[in-house]
Amino acid sequence: MYRRDESVGRDPSIVTKTAEYNLPLRKDRSGAYKVPAGDRLYSCMTSDFFLEEADEWRPECWAMMRARSDVNFVIITKRIHRMTDCLPLDWGNGYPNVTVCSTCENQDRADARLPILLDLPIAHREIICEPMLGPVHIEQYLVSGKIEHVTCGGESGDDARPCHYEWILSMREQCIAAGVPFYFKQTGACFVKDGRTYRVERCNQLKQADRAGINWPAKK
Repeated sequence: MYRRDESVGRDPSIVTKTAEYNLPLRKDRSGAYKVPAGDRLYSCMTSDFFLEEADEWRPECWAMMRARSDVNFVIITKRIHRMTDCLPLDWGNGYPNVTVCSTCENQDRADARLPILLDLPIAHREIICEPMLGPVHIEQYLVSGKIEHVTCGGESGDDARPCHYEWILSMREQCIAAGVPFYFKQTGACFVKDGRTYRVERCNQLKQADRAGINWPAKK
């Protein structure tokens, strides 16, 4: 996330609204929404939706999600522990058009965050193991039947830590056993397979993951 901001000239240490902050409510000259109904929209993609410094703006974000109930909003967070304190009064069992994804890069973070994810009132839950920094076992969370999707992948950047293919395959098998869809997003820059370490250029990381052909269920 920091690298993405820096690549477009933003100072990632400064928390601010983007120019497209209210994009879900914007309309074109014909009066139609610029974000069409049915779209999947990632909220706060280069930061964290539950960041403390953004507390004052969050009520407006919830209002946009209510107003655009025809758009599927996705929240990716490593601050799942803050969610209870940040929810709107009408949240109930979760807005039906909002998916909450908790990240967990290793077993320690999985065991700290995923029980919270399961206990919170959320309509749609997903897990993202990216960057995957070690073997992660989430069978006990998948069998709850509350997790709808799992994504995993390696770390990008010059100082990327290694991601082992065997970790990815283990996660895939866990998902298949629980009947949860699995997506291998990217290899990362430092990818280890069959004992050999590969340096993968950023432009090839998604393509190489796709070529592995291990997403489940497979696309028809």
